[in-house]
Amino acid sequence: FFFLMIRRPPRSTQSRSSAASDVYKRQIDNNAYPSPLNYHGFKKSICTSINEVICHGIPDDRPLQDGDIVNLDISVYYKGFHADLNETYCVGNVSDSSKHLVEETYRCLEKAISICKPGVLYREVGNVIGKHAADKGLSVVRSYTGHGVGHFFHQAPNVPHYPNNKASGVMRPGHIFTIEPMINQGTWKDVTWKD
Repeated sequence: FFFLMIRRPPRSTQSRSSAASDVYKRQIDNNAYPSPLNYHGFKKSICTSINEVICHGIPDDRPLQDGDIVNLDISVYYKGFHADLNETYCVGNVSDSSKHLVEETYRCLEKAISICKPGVLYREVGNVIGKHAADKGLSVVRSYTGHGVGHFFHQAPNVPHYPNNKASGVMRPGHIFTIEPMINQGTWKDVTWKD
């Protein structure tokens, strides 16, 4: 398991030397556009989710601290298509429980990818992720899912990450979609903040 740790954290996720600033510049320099910028009023070019923030975190001036875990979610519109990726990083010396969360979330992703092939029901992704998470004492967020990748930002198919979901659809050649397991310590329930 490859574990990337940021040894010297940037001042914040919004500082001029931050990932958000660098990603925006690189996208524009390469004739691309950050998909989240102005999407439903979102005012930033990437999402930076720190610690308990599950997803869609807004880059801000909060200083990053030794022990933080930070997820960077980068989406880009290029030549008529939206693409989406994210990765979680450990800042300095993280707790064993944070390492466990990051590592097992990645394992959930690997296990889900391993079943993808034509003929598999999309709902099976959630069954695989849910079993692994539960076996490791973790829970799976139900409010957000993976999604199709293409001409529209967040298009079909809907790819839930939790077990016993009712997602419709079967994987076929040519389908392009994301699997983005959001795994929690404690409950699977989330709270949406005002911003």
